[in-house]
Amino acid sequence: MNVSDNTKEEKILHKITMKKIFAILIISISMLGCQPEGREYIEHKELSPQLEWLKKDVIEFKVPIEKENQEFKMSLAFRCVEGFQHEVLKVNVIETSPSGKEESKEYELTLKDKQGKYIGDPVLKFYDSEHVIETNKIFGEKGVYSYKIEHMMPNDPVNSALEIGVILDNVE
Repeated sequence: MNVSDNTKEEKILHKITMKKIFAILIISISMLGCQPEGREYIEHKELSPQLEWLKKDVIEFKVPIEKENQEFKMSLAFRCVEGFQHEVLKVNVIETSPSGKEESKEYELTLKDKQGKYIGDPVLKFYDSEHVIETNKIFGEKGVYSYKIEHMMPNDPVNSALEIGVILDNVE
């Protein structure tokens, strides 16, 4: 291989890299534009690259709250792949306040209707759903709250699970 071949390869590699960066930038900008008005906080976390959620995999979110006694609608987001075996996903959410007060609540997220069709927005073979867990959530303290989410399903792992998320929307 001579020097000119190296330069050609570098140019091609640079061009491919720039196209990837541009594509990621466009996707990121379009996702920001899709965030509903009034959405105060949203974060999703990947459960596992193996498309499974193990009981030992407790997912933690750090949620900053800037005002005391502000009211929010709190939701959990879930993304799964077509083939997810359950109609309902049972989760336990442990909230820890900035002062260390801990509260644990269990929720059932309905993922399929009675006909077995996925609830939520389909994108290719992925399904995104949002589940309101508290319509009038009031945070009594200012600071960072911790939310730890674990699945409470009888079988382990929960297969075809991709992401879990926490969402806070302003209540007017």
